[in-house]
Amino acid sequence: MLSYPAMRRTSLAATILLNLVSATTADAQSAAPDAPTGWTAPRTAWGAPDLQGIWDYRTLTPLERPEHLDGREFLSNEEIADLEQQRRERTDGRPPGDPRTSPSVHAPYWLDYGTEVVGSGRSSLIVDPPDGRIPALSDAGRHRAETRRDARAARGGADSYHDRNLWERCITRGLPNGMLPAGYNNNIQVLQTEHHVVIVNEMIHDARIVPLAARPADPSVPQWRGRSWGRWEGDTLMVETTDFSTASDFRGASDGLSLVERFRLSGPDTLDYSVSVTDPNTWSRPWTITFPIERIAGPMYEYACHEGNYGLENILHVARVDETR
Repeated sequence: MLSYPAMRRTSLAATILLNLVSATTADAQSAAPDAPTGWTAPRTAWGAPDLQGIWDYRTLTPLERPEHLDGREFLSNEEIADLEQQRRERTDGRPPGDPRTSPSVHAPYWLDYGTEVVGSGRSSLIVDPPDGRIPALSDAGRHRAETRRDARAARGGADSYHDRNLWERCITRGLPNGMLPAGYNNNIQVLQTEHHVVIVNEMIHDARIVPLAARPADPSVPQWRGRSWGRWEGDTLMVETTDFSTASDFRGASDGLSLVERFRLSGPDTLDYSVSVTDPNTWSRPWTITFPIERIAGPMYEYACHEGNYGLENILHVARVDETR
């Protein structure tokens, strides 16, 4: 990634949004069955579950199940201890099993990968399909992927800034990428009003303002991060996102991508998160990712990207130089 790390000052977006929010905690109602004994979920003044705070979603558990763990949904205690020890011993800041040996564009101490396996001990964040892996491409998805590969081979990877992904261009990490663990800035801030929930990502300071209302029947203008609408189902916040732009960049998904996210407090400092991904134009079946997000004290720092960043300019410049050889 070609961006600067988060700067040590409070996010301007979060500050503005905080001024719009007035949420107080009222008497708690009954807790979920899996909540800690004696704990009850806090409520806002209007009675909704209070999800507000700053949350950290780092984890050592990979998105997909490694091949050597085929058929193994859970790791043993010994395997977990060994994996976490490998992470501590790796000096380049990357997680165990990462095949890269070249230096990162960031110093190792700037990287902030997770250091612990998820509490369930799962071997992957993908829980469905049961093999813990992203499903095979559909026929349409495979054809589109081959077309992109052929076009890239003909053009080169840096003919234009359009050949670089949205994250490199400091536009957005997109969805659901922005909710999945990465090399650094694995934090979100949740803010609530009676009629909206705001989810602010530290990475590229993306902010989603999610209305808690029925989705209008008419489609909106397609957007890089789609259009999100939310509702409460019991104590679970459900957020559905569709209307993605064809320029969106999630593993080659089409503009038919549909996401359903679930946020649910399972303890005073744990927010259970899942996202179900559906796109018949890309994958042969839907798939689901699940992991816990942990509360932190904060603050969440402002993310700076293109300010003084020559990375993208240099990529294009070097490509032009190579063409003259």
